[in-house]
Formats: sequence, C-alpha cells, structure tokens
Amino acid sequence: MFDTVLVANRGEIAVRVIRTLRELGVRSVAVFSDADAEARHVREADTAVRIGPAAASASYLSVPALLEAARRTGAQAVHPGYGFLAENAGFAQACADAGLVFIGPPASAISLMGDKIRAKETVAAAGVPVVPGSSGSGLDDARLAEAAHAIGMPVLLKPSAGGGGKGMRLVRDEALLAEEIAAARREARGSFGDDTLLVERWIDRPRHIEIQVLADGHGNVVHLGERECSLQRRHQKIIEEAPSVLLDEETRAAMGEAAVQAARSCGYVGAGTVEFIVPGSDPASYYFMEMNTRLQVEHPVTELITGLDLVEWQLRIAAGEQLPHKQADITFTGHAIEARICAEDPARGFLPSGGTVLSLSEPDGRGVRTDSGLSAGAEVGSLYDPMLSKVIAHGPDRATAVRRLRAALSELVILGVPTNAGFLRRLLAHPAVVAGELDTGLVERAADGLLPDGVPEEVYAAAALLRGASPGDISRPEPSGWTDPFSVADGWRLGGTPARTVRHFRLPGHDPVQVSVRSCAAGVELTFGHVGEGALPPVPETGACGPLAPLPGGTETARVVELTAHRLTLELAGVTHTFSHAASPGGAWLGRDGDTWHVQDHDPVEASLSGALRGGADTLAAPMPGTVTVVKVAVGDEVVAGQSLLVVEAMKMEHVISAPHAGTVTELDVTAGVTVAMDQVLAVVVPDEEKA
Repeated sequence: MFDTVLVANRGEIAVRVIRTLRELGVRSVAVFSDADAEARHVREADTAVRIGPAAASASYLSVPALLEAARRTGAQAVHPGYGFLAENAGFAQACADAGLVFIGPPASAISLMGDKIRAKETVAAAGVPVVPGSSGSGLDDARLAEAAHAIGMPVLLKPSAGGGGKGMRLVRDEALLAEEIAAARREARGSFGDDTLLVERWIDRPRHIEIQVLADGHGNVVHLGERECSLQRRHQKIIEEAPSVLLDEETRAAMGEAAVQAARSCGYVGAGTVEFIVPGSDPASYYFMEMNTRLQVEHPVTELITGLDLVEWQLRIAAGEQLPHKQADITFTGHAIEARICAEDPARGFLPSGGTVLSLSEPDGRGVRTDSGLSAGAEVGSLYDPMLSKVIAHGPDRATAVRRLRAALSELVILGVPTNAGFLRRLLAHPAVVAGELDTGLVERAADGLLPDGVPEEVYAAAALLRGASPGDISRPEPSGWTDPFSVADGWRLGGTPARTVRHFRLPGHDPVQVSVRSCAAGVELTFGHVGEGALPPVPETGACGPLAPLPGGTETARVVELTAHRLTLELAGVTHTFSHAASPGGAWLGRDGDTWHVQDHDPVEASLSGALRGGADTLAAPMPGTVTVVKVAVGDEVVAGQSLLVVEAMKMEHVISAPHAGTVTELDVTAGVTVAMDQVLAVVVPDEEKA
C-alpha cells in the first residue's frame, strides 16, 4: 500500500477519498486554489498545497502544478476523484511519466473510452449492443446535421470527450439544430477542452441504468450490480438507487456480463462504470452509451448494498493487489438511494446559485450517510461544479430506503445558499417514483408540480418575529405557574395602546409583502398584505389582541414558543411551526423540511424609484451569479423579441439572455469576461413605441 496519496480534486469527493485514506493509515495530500484556502477538504487532509488562482484552468486543471505538489509532498500516487482531470488520458500519462501511480485505469483505456465514437466501435466489436448514431470522429457541423437528418428527429448531441451531462443537447426541431450544435460545442470546449460532438438517436422515455465494474491488473473483472439513474434534470442525475426495480435476475446477469466484456475490450483496470440506456417498455433491450473511466458520484449506493469500499479497492488495485472476489462472491443486501444536493434554485428553473453557508446541519443516524464538502462559513461561488453534498439512505427494502432519505432531507439545513433539497424531498414522494415507474424525462414533466405553491404565511410570520425578538424576549413561567408581567413582550405602556410596526419583506421571485406587527398579552398580532394593496387598518382602542379589518393575507396571532441561536418555533393561529434560521445582511434565512427562504427587508420607495429609473420590464438582469461569456449586441442595436443578446455561464452551465420584446438596446452594463451577481442589471431594451 502507498504511504502518501495526493488527491487531485476538491469538495465532497476529496473529503470522501481522504476519509478512506485515513482509515487505511495512508497520508493524504490535498490541493487547493486561492478560492478554496478555507475549504473543508483542505482542513481534513494531513497536508495541503496551494496550486494556483481561483480559475480551475490555472489550478485544478494545471497538470504541472499538480505534479509539482506531488513532488513537494513525497506522494507516490494520485487519486483524481471525479470531474476535472479524472478522465484525462494526458494527466494519467503525465503521472506515469513522473513516476507516480495514477489511481485509475491506464491512459490507453481512458483515451479509448473517453472518445465516445471509438468506444462504441470497440464495445460493439466485443458483442455489446450500442445506440444507433453517427460514425467517425471529427465531424464538422454540416456532417453532424446530415447524420441527425439520417437518424431522424429527435436526436441527442453529445460531447465525445466528456460526460456528466455537460454539453448534451436534446434537439426535437431540425430548424434549431445549427444553434444547438454551436451551443453544445461551446459547453464541450469549456468543460473538456474538446468540442468534438457525436449525434445519437433519442429514445423516448428511456431508463438510464449503469453497471459498476472492478478490474485488477491480473485479468480479473467483476461487476457489482446496477444502479438506476433515470431521475435526471438536463441530462444530469439527481437521484440514484441500487438495485433497479426494472431488472429481473436474468437481465441483471446479462447486462453485468456485457459490462464486464466492455471493460475487458479496452484493457480496463480499476473501478469503472458502464452506462446503458434501456427502453422502459422493453428492459430486455439495452444499449451501451458510454463508459466512465473513474469513480462515479453515485458510488455510495453500491457500497451500501455490497459492503465494499470502492475507494479502498481503487487504492488496492493501483497498488498491485489482486481482487479477492469472484463474481459468485458478490452479494447484494437491501436497497440504497442517493440524493445530490446542488447549489441551484428550482423556482428559477434550476439555475445555479451561490452565497455563504451561514448555517449547516447535515443528517446522519440509522441507515443514513452524508458525503459532503461543506462547512459553515464556506463560500459557494460560480467557478466550480454546483454539487455540494450527497445524502444517502439504506434500508432492508426500497420503501424503507426512500422513507429514510425523505426524512434525512427534511433534517438537512443549508442556509445562505439556495439548494434543491426540498425539491428532491417532494420528488421522492411523487407517485411514479414511489412505484418505481421511472424514466429520464420524468423530472422535467413533473417539475412544475414539485415547486412550492407560493410562500407560506408562517415564513413571513417567522421573519417578523425574528426582526423584533431575541432569546431574552421569551417569557418563561416560574415553577409556580406565575409569569412576571415585566418579562412579557406585549408592548404595554402606561396610558397608551400597544404600538404597531409595519415591516416590508420580499423574497426573490415573489411580490413584496407588508406585515403589521402589534404586541399584546397573547403574543404578537400580525396582519399580512401585499405592498400597494391599501392602507393598514386602524389601531383599535383596546390594548388586547382583537379582530382587525384584514388585508388580503388576513390577521393572525403569533407567539414565539422557543428561540435559540439557530432554531425558532412559533405558534401561528394555534399551529406550531419550527424553522432553522440565520441572519443575513438586510434580512434572514429560514429553513424547513429541506426548503429555504431568504426573506429580505424591502423598501417600497427605493424599489419604486429603482424600477422607474431602470425601466422595469425593459431591464434584463442576471438570473444567476456567473460570468458573461458572450455579448452579441451593442448600445443602439435594434432587436426583436426573443433575440439572443448575451450568454451567462456559471458552474459549467450556459444561460442565454434574450430580448423581452422588440426594441432598442439603450443600456449595456457588461462585457464578455466580467463576473456578475444574481439580479445584477445587464442591459435595458426599450420598446420603440416608448422611445417615440
């Protein structure tokens, strides 16, 4: 076994690999960019090396910097994790040339399977069925279009050099093919440094099933069963489980053998995954899609049902050990399911998000595991992949595993950064998911119904109570049952009535709300309404809480039941609600059952003036924090409705900013290459009739 291993990655996978290295007594070396100096993986490693500036191209993707870090720390081997250089044949070869063991397959296998076109040809020759599609490499745009036309719409454009859903484009309308090819090439070039594409037939309502394989350097290859990865969003997996409810034992054995043959066909060594697309109506028909020549994000579900540590076996195989298991020795126990927690906002079309982790609590307990790279105070920016952590549950059967995962997601607290945790919790309760009737388009079809229906009234109540409360405000009865009247925050005053305070709040994507707050003996009286819906009702003559003329949201009595530094329990209209909370500049973050709300103070006058100055609906703002990569217009240009004006990229994802209507670009506040914050103004397009 090795003495020292360098982990050439960051985030949760770096923490995951370091954990196994520690268990094996192997010294770990982390690497970090300037942006990750305080990151969790840096703190948990035995030593760490700063390798460059924040941009991945100058740090985590810098082969010379990584090799120098290994040399300086005496590392004998390099674990690439997943993403970045994990499937880069040049990096694997550079490690070998430097006398380092690359903990993964040989460069030749990475090169072969990394080229999806050659990979399909190779496994087809070994008798593995493949998806119909383009043949040959290096196709220009015209030949890609010809191949798509020959296959017939719909088709899937895929980068030849990478995976993870990056750069993949589903095209149903041939008229959009040229634009989609250009966009796919840009994303592929940005993610993998190679814009070569291939085109494949799109199979409607398919299931995505992959087989985990292990191969040693002595000719032994086994498979560890399948993982169902059909719950995807934009071709990226968000929920994975093992085993699949679709496969019977005969199909499982056949797909497993096909995966073993695919691994043998390229001389594979190490842990790898062979991915298949399976028509849901005919599980006996399956087609090879690609082979991922690395550890997969979803590897924990396989670990939980097999009892094997895949990172440990990556290390042992790389150290020259022989697999002790024959295929007949591999058994499966129970069911495991994983949810990927990503920095993204489902309510804004799953656009990448960012921010500072103000409060963090990650679930554990019976049958629950969390793999995470997060820590309180961490900055989540737009430079790297949006995945923050994974929550995994295991149980004796699928129903138990799903219930445990939903419960774990309700316990997860990440305040300061919008995530998809609440969305995933609701997805797991969708009838089709509960029944195991999955396909890769299910999430897109069901997404709108899985979003919260507005903001619950108790969220605004919690925000209002937090604005005027502290732990010392809570009255606690004496053991005798008597309450000190001077400890009650009821707003009582000599010769007067309780004061009323009007607070204005707003949440991204929602209309501002005003809340009238009046303390009284029974608690706090709250009156809810939307800003601009009329004056608040008059204050009654009496100091007791009583009915008021309600605004559209109504009037309720609220009471703080318990308030700690991170937790608030309130009673509203006789029902208790518990939130996690954290203060933020100009507001507060609230969390419950995986959902979070950033409730910000709102100034109606300032907002009105800002809207008038900027042109309201004419203003185009950044939908996510990121970098402007393309600017297609200039001030004074005439544009038509829907015309593409700019492209903003964040976390390896592009978002096109289009004209809201026909008109003239009167303001352009950005240039290509600049970094922008969420909701930052990018441009203003004024309709021609307004100019006149």
